[in-house]
Amino acid sequence: MNINIECTNEFDSWNVDIEKVKNTASTLFEYLMSQKEICDNCCLKNYAYQSVSFDFLFCDSGQTHSINLEYRSKDYPADIITFAVFADSEEDEKFVLDGNINLGEIIIALDKMIEGALQKGISKEDELSFFIAHGIMHLLGFDHQTITDYNFVIDWQKKALESININYDKI
Repeated sequence: MNINIECTNEFDSWNVDIEKVKNTASTLFEYLMSQKEICDNCCLKNYAYQSVSFDFLFCDSGQTHSINLEYRSKDYPADIITFAVFADSEEDEKFVLDGNINLGEIIIALDKMIEGALQKGISKEDELSFFIAHGIMHLLGFDHQTITDYNFVIDWQKKALESININYDKI
């Protein structure tokens, strides 16, 4: 399976290593999709495809505040917003175009992410990996509206991060 990832960095204060983001996201995605429990319950189940694609937008909390207000009617800046286009579409609106499924977009407010890393005493890169794993879980259709769903997302996010040698318990 091919994984196509596009990244746009509109945050001037940190030059994100785009290739590292793409590699981390691909590795985390591949790990999650190698797990039966994820495959059997994600939005990709029962679809034939050769590739998936998704995007990252790195911005500041002012931008996520505007996006949150406009698209979610929430008046606060978010650290991460995920538009899970494929997962959130009605069944008759989901489509595979030329063997590709577009999963959607992960928007990360890097100023809030960096602030969180400093508060936790961890590297920006580890915190970014945490957000990437979380966003991918959402793109695959996993949400956390209940405590059971939250625990499922966090447990798999932890396993995915540990698969790339990031100790989740320190995050």
